[in-house]
Amino acid sequence: MSEQTLETLTWLIPAMPLAVFFIIMLFTKHNRTLSWLLAWAGIFSSLAMGWTVAFNLFAREASKLAEHPVTVSSIVEWLPTGIEQWLEMGVAVDPLTAVMLFMVPFATAMIFIYSVGYHNYGKPRGTVLGTPNHGKEEPLLSRFFAFMSLFAGGMLTLVVADNLLLLFIGWEIMGFCSYSLIGFWYSRNYDNPKKITPRKAAIKAFITTRIADVVMLVGIVFFYRVFGTLNFSEALSAHGLEQAVGVVGAGALGVIALLLFAGTVGKSAQWPLHVWLPDAMEGPTPVSAIIHAAAMVSAGVYMIVRIFPLISVGAEGNPNVGLIIGGIGAFTALMAATIAIAQNDVKGVLAYSTISQLGYMVAAIGIGAYVAAAFHLITHAFFKALLFLGSGSVIHGMEHGAEHAHDHHTDPQNMLNMGGLAKRMPKTYWTFVIGGFALSGFPLITAGFWSKDEILADAWFQGAHGNVLAGVVFWMLAIAALLTAFYTMRQISLTFLGEPRTPLAEHAHESNNFMTIPLILLSIFAVGVGWFGIPENFLGTEGIFTNYFHQYIGATVEETLIELEEVGLVAHALEVLPFDVVPLAASVTVALGGLFLGWWVYGRKPLKAGEPDPLVRPLGPLHGFLQNKWYWDELYQAVFIRPVVYFSEVIVYEWVDKGAIDGTLHLIARTMYRIGAYLLWFEQTVISGGMDWMKDQFFAITREARELQTGKIQEYTLVSMLIASALALVILGINFGWFAQFIQ
Repeated sequence: MSEQTLETLTWLIPAMPLAVFFIIMLFTKHNRTLSWLLAWAGIFSSLAMGWTVAFNLFAREASKLAEHPVTVSSIVEWLPTGIEQWLEMGVAVDPLTAVMLFMVPFATAMIFIYSVGYHNYGKPRGTVLGTPNHGKEEPLLSRFFAFMSLFAGGMLTLVVADNLLLLFIGWEIMGFCSYSLIGFWYSRNYDNPKKITPRKAAIKAFITTRIADVVMLVGIVFFYRVFGTLNFSEALSAHGLEQAVGVVGAGALGVIALLLFAGTVGKSAQWPLHVWLPDAMEGPTPVSAIIHAAAMVSAGVYMIVRIFPLISVGAEGNPNVGLIIGGIGAFTALMAATIAIAQNDVKGVLAYSTISQLGYMVAAIGIGAYVAAAFHLITHAFFKALLFLGSGSVIHGMEHGAEHAHDHHTDPQNMLNMGGLAKRMPKTYWTFVIGGFALSGFPLITAGFWSKDEILADAWFQGAHGNVLAGVVFWMLAIAALLTAFYTMRQISLTFLGEPRTPLAEHAHESNNFMTIPLILLSIFAVGVGWFGIPENFLGTEGIFTNYFHQYIGATVEETLIELEEVGLVAHALEVLPFDVVPLAASVTVALGGLFLGWWVYGRKPLKAGEPDPLVRPLGPLHGFLQNKWYWDELYQAVFIRPVVYFSEVIVYEWVDKGAIDGTLHLIARTMYRIGAYLLWFEQTVISGGMDWMKDQFFAITREARELQTGKIQEYTLVSMLIASALALVILGINFGWFAQFIQ
């Protein structure tokens, strides 16, 4: 395929869903069938073009890719910045982009298919806007697919972007879409005042991620100031990084890396900005799936994987960079896993699971495990999309049971209200088990095992060679993996095993084909995609396995890191780790051990109706602490939200706005009013009154003068003669001296 064709296809990959958004909003929003068909057409076009571009790259030799990792590049001049200088925008495809183009369109397409069945297409149309219409077709179906298409277009824009600014544009498009879709059921309310509503959850997600995005934007500005470009291949080349170190030093590059990493903390829900992601479950389940798997949170990890050379150089110049990134990732992974074991909402468990798994990836980047982080990013997307769609299928079945049982008060998402669904929803059950085992890292078979083992192996190797941070990360992630397997088996047992604990579960039934077919297809990838990353020296073998993932993903930065190592800017380039049985044994032990413990507590003797959670008694107060999510929301409410609200309502509004500003303006207004009143009196009394008096005098004179004008010619002649006679006498008197005696 020609280079020009590949460039055109790359531009069109995000353009198709973006175009569908505008078409639906402008023309087809009143035709629900045509709208979802257009959405399907857009995402499947992106899937076809994305896989075409990706497999074109996969067909090339990894050694040649290492020399020239960017196989497709197209740049346009976008914004003038000076005389004959332009800020350029473009797309590029390298091995990292290719694997994302393999994953993102496929997972998104499965979610789009699923969404049609989830929203009960073909059933009687619902009439209540902004709230679930159980058993009826969603009345805002066109709007839903419009925003989902925009979401997909934003993520694909981010993936193919060759520079930070275009990446940030896609980043912000997804931020808007998350707000719109989390709050999709904007009029929904709950009887429980402690339960957050969708509209508040949307605001919480938007504001929390915007905090991080502002810091990230500062990092982008700093990046441009240092490198003079936002293009990844130019700035993050060995030459570009070496020049930047010569200008500002490696420590400053570490600052840039941390500023950009702040965006990941918000977008990928890492501590301390993780609190928005669990509440994002208030949106429809397909929204949860696209946020947690195909887009949004994956974008944050993708970004730090993309700028890995910058992080490596920055961490070498400032060890705190690796400590901060790795420490936040490991703590988030462990903290979120502890919370997940005490959650009862079927989607809530998966939400904290996502936070935990993203912590794995972030921790891997913090210790320099580039390939392992990217590998887990891809595998996690497949099995987490499967699990979220599976949970949506379970909720859908429970809601159907609620319709039959005429019970609309029992929570259909609470796992304690489920049980026995394996017999009633077999397709959902088996695909959910596959996804759950992949999440748990079930040995040798599932994709999650190979990607998690890669992270643990890298952490163990570095820890054994003196890297204290990596050693701590290894144990924290190992404990988190044990908890992950435990809460996964807990979720499977409470949801599917035993007997139904409520009428909702008793009357639940399998979901329609729109929903189950994507589950089956995703389950294949949740298992098989991991086989492309089996280490070549696994179990000490040689020539049996080929680690395609390491070869191709490693090619993205391999030559760059080798050159940076030669000039001393990084400690080491990419390495193939020697086989070590310890991390393998740890992976197998925590996976099987956690699954066994979960089965022993919850699956061996499934709960019956009315029985409490078996963990409540042994954990005691700790269970309440975990169930209340470490009280992070309450802490933020007390430390940040309430003071900010008090500051805004009392200090800013009452004191500053109403007191100082409004008081000053009112004082000025009253002063001006008083001055104006005096000026009005002066004008009315002196100016207007004086002029009126003069006018009246002239009127009086004219009235007197008017009396002299009788209109009779005889009188005018007589008066004229008298005046003439008087003047004549005066003249004669002057001439003859008649008035001399009076003058003397």
